[in-house]
Amino acid sequence: MANKVLTLQNGETIPYFLEHRARRTVGLKITENGLVVHAPKRIFAFQLNQILQDKSGWILSKLQHRAANQIEKMAWVDGEHLLYLGQDIQLRVLENSRNKAPNFDANVLTLSTPEPNNHGLISRKVIQWYKKQAGLDFSRRLEVLAAKLGVNAPPLSLSNAKSRWGSCNSRGEVRLNWRLLQAPPHIINYVICHELAHLKEMNHSAKFWAVVEQLFPTYKIAEKELKSLSPHLHRL
Repeated sequence: MANKVLTLQNGETIPYFLEHRARRTVGLKITENGLVVHAPKRIFAFQLNQILQDKSGWILSKLQHRAANQIEKMAWVDGEHLLYLGQDIQLRVLENSRNKAPNFDANVLTLSTPEPNNHGLISRKVIQWYKKQAGLDFSRRLEVLAAKLGVNAPPLSLSNAKSRWGSCNSRGEVRLNWRLLQAPPHIINYVICHELAHLKEMNHSAKFWAVVEQLFPTYKIAEKELKSLSPHLHRL
């Protein structure tokens, strides 16, 4: 994949990644790294340039939208803001001669460590704390909502998936993404209801969604909220 620059008629430049493939048309994609162009192996440079010039309005619009919705990466420093059950909480990093277990109180998560500037260490400690709390929180919700459905609470494990918030396999085992602990409680409940519904219908048929609606009547609203919230939850 080659780094290229598109120069527009007004002098503005747009960097992009060019990849030649066995295809007949030019494909454009906006990724977290910017514009990616998939072009046929046999295409003249002037032809490709003209196509990109013609598509420049679309390209600029998409790049501006991406920039406006870019989520700032986690800094892992004292004073950083985190999410916990939909609430904004603050990370406090204190220097201490010994490592201490994270302490959460009054919307402040405090880490005491001999290495307060070790961002990798801080990251691991925070994520470990989230995973521990997620296991406890999700287990309680799973029991309550399973009882509402009239089934036994299924085995629970935590997931680290980048694209799925939950899953339920044919053995009736539920996996939930620990990052969900950052979401408001009703969003967590919705995802759990979705997976529990698979205990009744192992598909996404009309019958399945009827079970989801029985457990969580406003599931359509929650589904949209989760989609909008997802980039923020993936900061961790």
